Amino acid sequence: MADEKNAKYLAALKYHEDGRPGKIEVTTTKPTLTSNDLSLAYSPGVAAPCLEIAKNPDDAYKYTTKGNLVGVISNGSAVLGLGNIGALAGKPVMEGKGVLFKRFADIDVFDIEVDEPTVEGMVSVVEKLEPTFGGINLEDIKAPECFEIERQLVEKMNIPVFHDDQHGTAIIASAGFLNALEITGKKIDEVVMVFSGAGAASIACAQLFVDLGAKKENLFMTDSKGVIYQGRTDGMNKYKDMFAVKTEKRTLADAMVDADVFIGCSAKGVLTKEMVKTMAPNPIIFAMANPEPEILPEEVAEVRDDAIMATGRSDYPNQVNNVLGFPFIFRGALDVRARKINSEMKMAAVRALADLAREEVPEEVKLAYDQDNFTFGPEYIIPKPFDTRALTRVAPAVAKAAMDSGVARIQIEDLQEYANSLEDRLGTSGALMKSLRDRLSTWVKRQGPVKMVFAEGSNTRILQAVSHLVDEGKIDPILLGSKTKIHDKMSSLGLDKLKELPIITPAKSEHFNKFVTEFTKKKQRDGVSHYHAEDMMAQENYFGASMVEQGLAEAFIAGPTLSYPECFTPIMKVIGTEKHRKAAGIFLMVFKDRVLFLADCTAQIDPSAEDLVEIAAATAELYHSLMKKEPRVAFLSFSNFGSNAHPDAKKVKKAVQIAKQKYPNMECEGEMQADVAVNKRILDKLFSFNELKGPTDILVFPNLASANISYKLLAQLSDADAIGPVLVPLTGSANIIQRTATISEIVNMCNLTALLSIVDEFKRERGMKNG
Repeated sequence: MADEKNAKYLAALKYHEDGRPGKIEVTTTKPTLTSNDLSLAYSPGVAAPCLEIAKNPDDAYKYTTKGNLVGVISNGSAVLGLGNIGALAGKPVMEGKGVLFKRFADIDVFDIEVDEPTVEGMVSVVEKLEPTFGGINLEDIKAPECFEIERQLVEKMNIPVFHDDQHGTAIIASAGFLNALEITGKKIDEVVMVFSGAGAASIACAQLFVDLGAKKENLFMTDSKGVIYQGRTDGMNKYKDMFAVKTEKRTLADAMVDADVFIGCSAKGVLTKEMVKTMAPNPIIFAMANPEPEILPEEVAEVRDDAIMATGRSDYPNQVNNVLGFPFIFRGALDVRARKINSEMKMAAVRALADLAREEVPEEVKLAYDQDNFTFGPEYIIPKPFDTRALTRVAPAVAKAAMDSGVARIQIEDLQEYANSLEDRLGTSGALMKSLRDRLSTWVKRQGPVKMVFAEGSNTRILQAVSHLVDEGKIDPILLGSKTKIHDKMSSLGLDKLKELPIITPAKSEHFNKFVTEFTKKKQRDGVSHYHAEDMMAQENYFGASMVEQGLAEAFIAGPTLSYPECFTPIMKVIGTEKHRKAAGIFLMVFKDRVLFLADCTAQIDPSAEDLVEIAAATAELYHSLMKKEPRVAFLSFSNFGSNAHPDAKKVKKAVQIAKQKYPNMECEGEMQADVAVNKRILDKLFSFNELKGPTDILVFPNLASANISYKLLAQLSDADAIGPVLVPLTGSANIIQRTATISEIVNMCNLTALLSIVDEFKRERGMKNG
């Protein structure tokens, strides 16, 4: 055990030391490549936003990072379980806090460590930082000073100030507490509660419990000297006085007799098995001391089989983890420019988290924790930190509470759209997907939702994605498969609301015989008999594709469990491509500052020069439909403009020549190497004769191997989001969900497929002309 602990200690040191020391850096969000860029970033250009802000201070939110910047500030007087180690020694923790803000809510952070032990000194330093930040997160400041520091700063400052050690723990614990009460059937205004510890977290938990409806007279708070009772003078302060009760109980053991609830914010081993035995039936025990709880779950299990437990540790169920709170609370507060974080906002966060734990957990969350038993109950009363839905539930709830309680400077009109935008913030594809959803919404308002068929109607991820799509209202799903099996799966997922959706079993459908007859006519000279057609059409992928071909649906989604060829072949045989052109699978690689379309990543193994031209043309049409502008196309090779005479290089060179003749309106160039294609400065410097008027938008690869390898490497090793594969140029809208796709990726692909199904609109938009 000692060796394992030492190994983890050394691993943590190596993690912080390797490469650039620490965990964070400052990066630029604007171009800084040229002298002109720098003249805009700094002198003389920077004077312009300075003058505008001087005239209107609110313009700081328009021209600077203030609106997305939080100061994580500490004096190091109570760092984690390490105590008063000082401001400098606490810096790794504050940097880590910045990592969590960015990772979970896309909030930027400056960590500031202040060598100042007094209340007056801390208040004086922090209040002067208001011009810099949109909010202040106080961290690791000991009690009782932390209470006074926060109180004074909230009064003095006009931006949110939040001491996470107090309120973060309180908010997460309160959410779990509400759910534990629900499961045990106990009433909040009747339960007897015992608090171990009277520091920042414990007092904040107690106050929030009272705000939620608990009775102070039912709350017994204890510290190292015993129960905090009326008349006690030893070790008291005004914050403990608020929770002093009239009682004869003097020890923790006294208080635990017949208690319904134990809340621990104290130290390892404080709670004993003997004390747990004396608690009321179905006790609720939150042992949150870190790194070792007041009592371990297995110790409780030895004496009680009816307890609901939570700890601060990730290796036990029901972890009370502050990362479920502070990133999302600040996100909501910043986005309405709240003046403070008030009790209404905290309670909104509590209820949002409590409600989220009662929902079905997406597959990607289960995969992140390598578990599949996250079902609302005694071992799942608090959501998991890697559940991205926490952002989209908590931040809107906090923002709404800020607006309703009058502390918001700006209003968010559409909270559902705001929630969608928050989901997008966690990936680079957010802005693109928002623009596509907006266009789909415009169409739906005029013409109604898009009918979309799903081949794997009983698949868990498909059903969870469909639930999201139903809530959005842009797509009307049709599920294929056994109605009994699909309904059973809906019930197991808590998605009974979906049972009204149309479900079709292909072989039992009224359209089955017609589909068989039509497919037989279409493929009878390709070796398909009537009996073959019956066997094929009984399969969901053939039937779903036929629904699109016959006009009974506007879009079809195959996958995600079958292999790509098993999905691809039915789509090609039934729907097929426009004018019998060869199909291509396009991936949209969405980087922070650009979008690249990669072709062909899934379909043609070794395309000819002529095939490459058609791949480029189909991809250009797709690009124009989605991006609403003409693309610039680069044909890739290991050769630059004839520098190599290998047949593979000549093939690409020939493709460029054909493309310029056949599609004179397509702005294309090549053959060229990948670095040249994606870097316009290199391209112009080395090959000034090139005809591209701007950065490349489409990369056409010489074969499937290079394209497939490239998109997978980019998806894994870069900050790009991969959207696809998008099949082109089909006569109807259909796409294939990859086996590894997450719920959000499935939803994105469905929205994209629905948009592409609006054929007439896109035909009007297409500017690419043949011949």
